[in-house]
Amino acid sequence: MKADIQEKIDRYPEHIKPLILELRDLIYEVAKATDAGEVEESIKWGELSYKVKSGSPLRIDWKEKYPAQCFIFFHCRTKLIDAFRELYDDRLSFEGSRAIVLQTNEPVPLNVIQHCIEIAMTYKRCKHLPLLGA
Repeated sequence: MKADIQEKIDRYPEHIKPLILELRDLIYEVAKATDAGEVEESIKWGELSYKVKSGSPLRIDWKEKYPAQCFIFFHCRTKLIDAFRELYDDRLSFEGSRAIVLQTNEPVPLNVIQHCIEIAMTYKRCKHLPLLGA
């Protein structure tokens, strides 16, 4: 793990770190399972950012202003959040056209989040399909 990534993770509150690390691990697992290629991990706009060649970048973060929430951000000019709403409106919460909002005091629907990450990582291959091929 690069030093700037480790520093960012170390700055999260102790009760948030496990969730952030779980999401990070899930991103790498999905990239491997989908043959999405190498994951480029960086800090963008102060948030942990993940990018693969075949997909649309995503970011994860926790904000002090919203202490009970964690966010998975997607590029707002994609069809990703619209598709996720169609598929998982009953299981997920959203912020506009850019984020899935996870409540830190509730169980994370990992299978649903995994599917959303998979769609984002294969976005360039499926962006022309109805519901992004889901």
